[in-house]
Amino acid sequence: MLSWRVCTLGTPEEALSLEERPVRVPGYGEARVAVEAVGLNHPDLLLCAGRYQERPALPFSPGFEAAGIVVETGPGCGVEPGQRVVVVPELPEGAFQQSLTVPEAQLLAVPDTMPAPVAAVLHIAWSTAHAALHHRAALRRGETVLVTGAAGGVGSATVRLAKAAGAYVVATATGPDRAAACRSAGADEAIDLSLQPDLVGRARELTAGRGFDVVVDVVGGELFAELRRCVAFEGRLVTVGFTGGLAEAPANHVLLRNYSVVGLHLALYRRHDPGLLRRIHTELVELHRQGVVAPHVEELPFEQAPAALHRLVARDVVDRLVLVCQSPVCQSPVCQSPVC
Repeated sequence: MLSWRVCTLGTPEEALSLEERPVRVPGYGEARVAVEAVGLNHPDLLLCAGRYQERPALPFSPGFEAAGIVVETGPGCGVEPGQRVVVVPELPEGAFQQSLTVPEAQLLAVPDTMPAPVAAVLHIAWSTAHAALHHRAALRRGETVLVTGAAGGVGSATVRLAKAAGAYVVATATGPDRAAACRSAGADEAIDLSLQPDLVGRARELTAGRGFDVVVDVVGGELFAELRRCVAFEGRLVTVGFTGGLAEAPANHVLLRNYSVVGLHLALYRRHDPGLLRRIHTELVELHRQGVVAPHVEELPFEQAPAALHRLVARDVVDRLVLVCQSPVCQSPVCQSPVC
């Protein structure tokens, strides 16, 4: 099978090397999945550059989510061959591989009606959005929500889920095309920061001077200082990313304005509350059936991973980008699956 490996740190073009590797037969409690699609995320860039909070030893395969079909199981594994699944692999054996052999705990079942490219982007962005709105911010129907970076994966998912929960949603993006994408995702208002740099003034105008009950920020950086001034009395500012750089929250401002700043690092729930992630996944599958979970997904061949990640650097992606594996390679003598 083919596997993308980070052999040296740098840009995706510098870091990634496509290698032929043997598949691993599953052991006790494990399953092997023929990967059909791999979701791309901003942390993949950080991994290639050695700037992510996890720094696995070289070489390693990046990637945090994939989708495929179970083709082989070991003893004690509760899934069956033929089951369609989302795979949430652990580093250093990340998702950028045509075959993944993982413990059952890293698998989330999806129905046959969910296309693989959609399933491949379900976990990171949509679970993050769901946890931010409902677990960390305790969003209530009728509240106001401001979402930054709303043309990206997490931002777009947050817009859609907030609207489905009955909120009034304002999205920010940079550029008219990205602002239009926010409106297409369901935002009541879309602020193009390239044309309306006074975010605080516009936020107060849209909320009659009150500010937003919930702010979900994926950007950080200099924008964060403005977002702190957009939060309502007893509002909640949820920080879920820092694509624009790290940010600081002065305690005196939090105290004087009487709002909360909470963080969300989705991967920590794998250790602290895996049940929450499975409950969220179940809700997202149902929301997909209802048409709420409907990301715009652009597909590229698995072999174009460096070029695809470069597009994330250039911010040349609206919503989500996936790598599609056309023909996963199976080398197991016991596998009978027709997809291999």
